[in-house]
Amino acid sequence: MGKPTGFMEYQRRGNPAQAPQERVQHFDEFHPRLSREERRRQGARCMECGVPFCQSGSVLNGMVSGCPLHNLIPEWNDLIYTGNFGHAVQRLLKTNNFPEFTGRVCPALCEAACTCGLNGEAVTIKENELGAIEDAWETGLIRPHPPKVRTGKQVAVVGSGPSGLAAADQLNKRGHTVTVFERADRIGGLLMYGIPNMKLEKQIVQRRVDLMAAEGVNFVTGVDVGKDKPAKELLRDFDAVVLCCGAGNPRDLSVPGRSGKDVYFAVDFLKSTTKSLLDSQLKDKQYLSAKGKRVVIVGGGDTGNDCVGTCIRHGCKSVVQLEMMPKAPDRRTEHNPWPEWPRVCKTDYGQEEAIAVFGRDPRVYQTTVTECVRDDKGRLTALQTVKLTPDLKPVEGSESTIPCDLLLIAAGFLGCENYVPEAFGAALTPRAAVQTEAGRYASSVPRVFTAGDMHRGQSLVVWAIQEGRAAAREVDESLMGYTNLE
Repeated sequence: MGKPTGFMEYQRRGNPAQAPQERVQHFDEFHPRLSREERRRQGARCMECGVPFCQSGSVLNGMVSGCPLHNLIPEWNDLIYTGNFGHAVQRLLKTNNFPEFTGRVCPALCEAACTCGLNGEAVTIKENELGAIEDAWETGLIRPHPPKVRTGKQVAVVGSGPSGLAAADQLNKRGHTVTVFERADRIGGLLMYGIPNMKLEKQIVQRRVDLMAAEGVNFVTGVDVGKDKPAKELLRDFDAVVLCCGAGNPRDLSVPGRSGKDVYFAVDFLKSTTKSLLDSQLKDKQYLSAKGKRVVIVGGGDTGNDCVGTCIRHGCKSVVQLEMMPKAPDRRTEHNPWPEWPRVCKTDYGQEEAIAVFGRDPRVYQTTVTECVRDDKGRLTALQTVKLTPDLKPVEGSESTIPCDLLLIAAGFLGCENYVPEAFGAALTPRAAVQTEAGRYASSVPRVFTAGDMHRGQSLVVWAIQEGRAAAREVDESLMGYTNLE
């Protein structure tokens, strides 16, 4: 422990944020990083606990506490404090293939379990992680290291989201020849098209993809396995196949007037903006625009918040975010003690921007849509809504009308799209995930494995990376009879 009194001497200081009124004028990231010297002070705040809950990844009361990747957090915090950024990133990369992704978009399960947070403010673990990996990129420490020996085994990975990329990266490091198939026109899956640019700039994703390509991973875009390319061809040409296609089947809204114009799933809305941004800086107008519209978003999670921020950048007239559940408490309750994940209300960047632009929080709790109201030309004009009790029953007499020109559905996902596992003959669970034995990644079909949201259901990027790494170990062991992957 380099600074035994660091947690008492230094206050938590996070990366600054550009003011909401300024950042809504662009789609770039808006958190400039701290200086190396200040980052060292933040590393000094780590207590290097005897029991580091931050890296435990334990399940407490049905929720994970600490990092699912078991990142060696006290080790690299200490190395950051002593100025050994190169060694810090070595320890970081030992457990996490893509710290530049988790350092930007992870909800920081580690910080919720930080001992400093018990009686004060947690260590800036997530931002320390990002500082270490970005320092390594900037100083040239991140370079291609292709494997010196190839095994002669061929592995296909279907899907290039975080789980697919993690599996591909691990298997390539082992010496297998890996080909990643992606149906979109760019590699990255939800990292590329599901997460808005202001949270994760796409050159950051492309930078990592280019590094993996230089290390020998083959990337094939514009190929939809199960449609464009038969599953039997992959089983013929490859020794193993890993299905990492995500949980892309969105939950719909079944109400009168749903079918028609101006109602879209959130993922389609966000993808259209990102693709147009990458293709032409939005000049081609080939995106679903919220400009001048009264927008209502159904869903109070991260995706709904991303829609809020994107709509404001488009120049929407107003934005409302409907949430079926009651508002979470502002502070932990006695029934939600540390180090459990804190079930508290969080105001994210999109909501901050709505408050700055429109003068109020866009979230409306315990409310659901009962009808989409349309004019005689079929255009969406309003939504009929009703209030809900905490157990989600309609409250009689609470009906109201919300003006609406654009409805975005961000109500989660119902599992994977069935056509890919069906093409391989893989069995599915009742929740539309690829079926495996508990704690395993092999499907019901020999030589076919799965990982990520397609395996565990809709989840976090950090879990997808963990799943990809674990699946890679199982694939490697099946091919070689043993594995030395971590």
